[in-house]
Amino acid sequence: MLNIGVGRRVAMRSGLAICAGLTLCCSPAKSAPPAAAAPAPQQLWGDMKPVVSVKELMRDMIDPIADNIFDAIAIVDTPHGTVQHVPKTDEDWDKIRIGAVTLAEGAYLLKVPRPFAPAGDDKTLSPVEGEELSPAQIQAKLDKDPVLWNAKIEALRNVGLEVMEIVRTKKVDELWDASDNLDAACENCHVAFWYPGEGKLLKGLDNKLEGLFGKGAPRPDRSRGR
Repeated sequence: MLNIGVGRRVAMRSGLAICAGLTLCCSPAKSAPPAAAAPAPQQLWGDMKPVVSVKELMRDMIDPIADNIFDAIAIVDTPHGTVQHVPKTDEDWDKIRIGAVTLAEGAYLLKVPRPFAPAGDDKTLSPVEGEELSPAQIQAKLDKDPVLWNAKIEALRNVGLEVMEIVRTKKVDELWDASDNLDAACENCHVAFWYPGEGKLLKGLDNKLEGLFGKGAPRPDRSRGR
């Protein structure tokens, strides 16, 4: 009887082990955890309706406010020697901060679809025919490559953010580079969408100035409106 009981217990244990093995083999494999869903695009709190054209927005907002940054620093030759103008008072820094914040926020208004010029205004500023693109030609370039348009906007906004940080730390020396960065952001967009034919000409002029006077030599005003 003892041997029979032991045999039964051994058989039962073997059967349980087999069942357990079958259960493991037949059970579905655990699936990998679901990938995190991509964040939903940020929704606006309301509709954005443009009031003016790109040309007017640049003339009446972006370009004038950029002068708060451009004009914050200067080197002026006087009969008594060279004078360096830099921000010194809280009022000086406030003006730069207003320029930086307005530039950083205002740049995104260029993402709102709007005409490039007021109705009936299809003229260009340059007397040289074909030097500048017409509003219709600029629109065609944007339609063909909206990614480039948005990249130029982001570059302009980044300068605004850069200057906001400079205002926070009041590091005067960094304003010189920020001013150069702002000039480059404006010029790169203009060459891409406004007067693309001048890109090579301006690059050659810059190289010549650097060869004669070193890097950072004064350059002609390229804003065409300031």
